[in-house]
Parts: sequence; C-alpha cells; structure tokens
Amino acid sequence: MNKVIVQVVQHLRPGGIETMALDLLKQLDTQAEVHIFSLEGDKASAIKKWPRLAETAHRLHFFDKKKGIDITLVKRIIQTLMHLKASSVHSHHIGPLLYAGMAAKYLELKHVHTEHDAWHLNKKSNKRLQRTLISVLRPMLVADCSEVATALIEHFPAINPKIILNGVDTHHFSPPTKQQKNSAKAHLKISKQTLLVGCAARLETVKGHQFLLKAFSRTHLDMHLLLAGDGSLRNSLEDLAEKLDIADRVTFLGNIDDMVPFYHAIDLFCLPSLNEGLPLSPLEAQACGVPVIVSNVGGCKSIVCPKTGITVAAGNVKDLQEALLHHSLSSRRVSPRQFVLSKGDLNKTAQAYFQLLEPNVSKSPLLEV
Repeated sequence: MNKVIVQVVQHLRPGGIETMALDLLKQLDTQAEVHIFSLEGDKASAIKKWPRLAETAHRLHFFDKKKGIDITLVKRIIQTLMHLKASSVHSHHIGPLLYAGMAAKYLELKHVHTEHDAWHLNKKSNKRLQRTLISVLRPMLVADCSEVATALIEHFPAINPKIILNGVDTHHFSPPTKQQKNSAKAHLKISKQTLLVGCAARLETVKGHQFLLKAFSRTHLDMHLLLAGDGSLRNSLEDLAEKLDIADRVTFLGNIDDMVPFYHAIDLFCLPSLNEGLPLSPLEAQACGVPVIVSNVGGCKSIVCPKTGITVAAGNVKDLQEALLHHSLSSRRVSPRQFVLSKGDLNKTAQAYFQLLEPNVSKSPLLEV
C-alpha cells in the first residue's frame, strides 16, 4: 500500500468535521493508509474525552498547538509528513488550510481542502486570510454542499469548488428492530409511550438549543427531550430548563461515544442550529429511520427527506413548536432511510475524495481571488 493520505483537523473533539475525518479514515482503509493530524491537543487527553479515538490511535498524530500563530508548527508537520511518506493532504477548515497547506506546498504534495461552512468568512480578517491562502497554496477546493459552494463563490467569485456531499455509514446507522427500540428506551428509564425528541450537538450558542427548549416548553404533551453533547452552555441551558419548568422532561446526556442506541431510542430528531454547513447528525438519524426537524441554514434543507422531515426558520420558537406538534400528532410511518441511502451514503463520499486525493490526479488551475 503506497498511498498515504493525511487528513488535518484543528482538534479531535466530538463534532461533525472530526467525525467525518474518522469515518473517512475507516472507509478508505482498504485503499490507502490514512492518518489524521490534530493541530491542537494531545493523544491521551483526546482519547479520554472521546473514547472512540482509541480504536485508531496508531493513526492519530497530535501537535499540541497553543493559541496564536505558531510558524514552527509547519516544520513539525513537514517532518511528520516526510516520516509517514505521505502522498496527499486533506485539510478541513481554515486553520488546517494554513499549516497543512504550507507543509504540502513545501513538499509538493497533492492538497485537497474542504470547507464545511462559509459563515466564518463574514469576519473580514478570516476572509482576507482565506483569500491569501487560496491564492498562494492553490489547493483543490471542495465544498460539502451546494449552499457552501455558492457562499464561497460569493466571497471569492473566481473560484470553482467541487461539491462532495457529506455521508454517513449506513451499515452502522440502521433502523432498530422493535426489541432494540424498546431496549434503548428502557435503558433511559422512560416510558415506551412517551415521545422521545433527540438533539445531538455541541452545547454552544450556534446550535440554538435555547430556542428548542423554549419551543419544547410550549408543547405540554407527553414528550421528553434528550440532549446529547456537551459544551460551555450546559449550565445555562440546565438553568433555562428549570426556569421554563421542563427540567423533569429534559435529560442532558453529555457526550455519547456510540450514537446508535441514542437514535434507536428517539422518535424524532431536532437540530435547531443558527449556522451550519452540512451536518451529519440529521443524516445519521434518518439512516436509523428517524424523521427530523432542522433549521433552514447552510445545506440542511438538502439533507432532509421531503416525505418525513421539516425545515424551520433559524431561531424561530413558534416554527419549532409547530413542527414538534406536527410530528407528535402525525400518524405517518414512512421511513427516511431510503432518502439517505440515495443522498448521503459515506461510501460515495469516500470514493469521491479518494479520486481527488490519488497522487496521480493533477491539480486543476485556480484563478486569482
């Protein structure tokens, strides 16, 4: 095996980009030797916080970057790329574009860069930096959905990014049997008759949990809300649940290593984000047969099964409330799984990236931006 692909992320904490990198590592394992570089953190601490990392620990490399610019990091990345005999580099987001891009340029390696959202470019300093990096490093640009591609072109009119949709492992994420669903609910010690609404996202402002809690407080039905994930807003969100008098109907689960039992337990998935690129969690939920409610931001609308899902305006409590009530009262039993099989299967995503990352694929010209 002479193809060595290195993916580069800012950190390896639970999140969509990081999960995608791990999924691609696993999916491409028979075709290439895939490693992941994490600019921040160290291996022991990362595995402790996210046990899933342990199964591929030998392919993970941490550089313990601190805050601020660290030019010495480029040299360390170059040395590690040389040691691994890397043939191509795949960077995710702006920080990895800077450091891994400079290293790839120095070593004349194939460099593919994926943008998972574009809202960070609304900050002028980020936009100036990205324009410079694209012009100087000239990576093959990928957007994870058409909405992100359109936004990138609005910021940098001369570029032409390729679109590769994110995907999920549809073998791993599959619908439960009746027994599996009952078991997953029983594990949570919640009545089988109670409608379980789930949300899996970092507990940060951008994910919009506060709007979901407010909408949920207005339902007054036999519903229970499960929040998977952790973050800086956990205490304030717990306080909000108390204030809204729904603390007994909301469970904060923290980070979950294996999400399948979570999706098997819930009856409805909701992601009320204020900004997104193309999130994985709605695809995972639908692959398990769970209908979804998502904010109409980024590429979210494109990954919602039109027969079972609903998109709502971001930050709109009334829209969320009505969508929750609609699903709770609906008798429709159509599964959204077939939609994911056709739109968001990880194997298609992995093969599209592999074709770009193969060393013999030449870089396409990139216009000045």
